[in-house]
This record gives sequence, C-alpha cells and structure tokens, in this order.
Amino acid sequence: MPDMTGLTETLAATSHSNDGPGALLRTVIVVGVVGAVLLAWFLLRGYKQD
Repeated sequence: MPDMTGLTETLAATSHSNDGPGALLRTVIVVGVVGAVLLAWFLLRGYKQD
C-alpha cells in the first residue's frame, strides 16, 4: 500500500492556504452532479424500447 502522508499533507496545506472550502467544495459538487447524471443514464438506458 502506498504511503499517503505526502498526499494528505498536500491536501491539508492546500485547504489551509485559501479562505474556506470553496474550491474543494465546488469540485466535490461538480463531480457528484456529473456522477449522478452518468449513473442515471447508465441505469435508464436499460429501459429503452426498440
């Protein structure tokens, strides 16, 4: 298993350098919405009538 200390230190430094969770929160919301759309498309394409 790779050492994750470098990643967590980088994320911690990045999150403390700006004013609040703006960029991270925006990224999480965008990824969540895109993921939900792709999941809905994948599930609903099975109901297509040919």
